[in-house]
Amino acid sequence: MAPGGGYRAPAWLPGGHAQTIYPQFLPRPVVRYRRERLFAPDGDIWDFDWVDAEAPPDDAPLVVLFHGLEGGSGSHYALTLMALVHALGWRGVIPHFRGCGGELNHRPRAYHSGDHEEVGAMLAAIRERVAARTPIHAVGVSLGGSALLNWLGRAGAAAGRTLVRAAAVSAPLDLVAAGTAIDQGLNRIYAQHFLATLKPKSQAMATRFPGALDPARLAGIRSMFDFDDAVTAPLHGFAGALDYWARASSLPWLAQIGVPTLVINARNDPFVPGASLPSPAAVGEAVRLELPDTGGHVGFLQGPFPGELGWLARRLVEFVRAGR
Repeated sequence: MAPGGGYRAPAWLPGGHAQTIYPQFLPRPVVRYRRERLFAPDGDIWDFDWVDAEAPPDDAPLVVLFHGLEGGSGSHYALTLMALVHALGWRGVIPHFRGCGGELNHRPRAYHSGDHEEVGAMLAAIRERVAARTPIHAVGVSLGGSALLNWLGRAGAAAGRTLVRAAAVSAPLDLVAAGTAIDQGLNRIYAQHFLATLKPKSQAMATRFPGALDPARLAGIRSMFDFDDAVTAPLHGFAGALDYWARASSLPWLAQIGVPTLVINARNDPFVPGASLPSPAAVGEAVRLELPDTGGHVGFLQGPFPGELGWLARRLVEFVRAGR
């Protein structure tokens, strides 16, 4: 069954928004994590949540999940995928981007959609912690998908030394299009949801690291553009929001990816305009594009309303197993 099969959104809410909102309220599986505190190359903290298997063989797959904006191991997509990974006797790990593990990080740095250096360093740390025979597969969701694709494109065929296969789900491939979309119409509700946690973290960082951010500009943040202009850009070496969006977009890197990679984007994703999605000619031979008509943003619900969450996890595992 294709994503969205049998799902009917309520008449008063557009399908893309329904598939984006309702997963937040559906029952989530219970997953037991083992937390490991690591140190980043600059001495900052990383929190990795591991899903262990009982006496797995060295060649049991390990699935790495890079979460989305302000997400983590408790996000619905993370729990659904990791529950399936555990049921198969595989292992999993969710490396939290800085500030997303439940504790403020210790350096004047955050995370962003083009954070390929962070993804590469996290994957290197994971590779060091498992047997050489362990096949590692990486999945990135939304912002995490964009950052993973940025790393994959830059690494090219060399990524094969770390990963066997990769997948990106609902990644904002063109950040100019996605960044503009999230501040318009109904999407402003989502933007305010993200800002409810992003702004306090930024204000705390400005207090702890005087000079890193401008408190007056933080007080004036009303949109995701404002946030990226006042926080993301100065913390990570961009000239402003537009410079960040242009330089951190993963779309230009899709042609350089050298390991089998699945890219799933629903055409009715309210954050990622369908017109911004690439054609098969714009990606490399290693990339498989799946652009279903429905699914919203990291939704892909199935069955009668309000739907069930399992399709995405099953599709990702199918790709890891079969490479198609």
